[in-house]
Amino acid sequence: MHFKPSIDASGDGLGDELHQVNIRNDKHVEGPICFISKNIKPTESRYGSSQMECLCLVWALEKLNYFLEGCVFEVITDCTTVKSLLKMTKPNRNILRWKISIQEYRGNMTIVHKDGNIHKIADGLRRWQLPNNIYNPTYVPEEASPQIPIEGMSVTELITIF
Repeated sequence: MHFKPSIDASGDGLGDELHQVNIRNDKHVEGPICFISKNIKPTESRYGSSQMECLCLVWALEKLNYFLEGCVFEVITDCTTVKSLLKMTKPNRNILRWKISIQEYRGNMTIVHKDGNIHKIADGLRRWQLPNNIYNPTYVPEEASPQIPIEGMSVTELITIF
């Protein structure tokens, strides 16, 4: 079994399609497994196109971990610089954080560039992404500082004898 996630990103959103490749009658047959997309956050909209593709790769690997963990797979992208960004010797802090987060896939993952004209489904997903709400399978609640209410308090005597 072999998997092929195809990623695409833009200033509007991230998109990914996951295909599984099986061998039937000595032929490689590729079939879709899932399609995911999401809006980007305002802070992420400031990234350049290459960084956006790296963000999409990290996001897709995180969301598709259930399928990809322990498997050999090819990541298809229309951005030629994703591979070189992940091999940088002095990356910026975002790329360094992303490199660390995908470290577990290093031996199993191959990044392959394909022309954007061949890359139509992931391109469509990132253009018409789902909103970040509970109806989206990739929903992530907005990051807010959790406030834990204090229900009650008990004060006991401090014993200083050891």
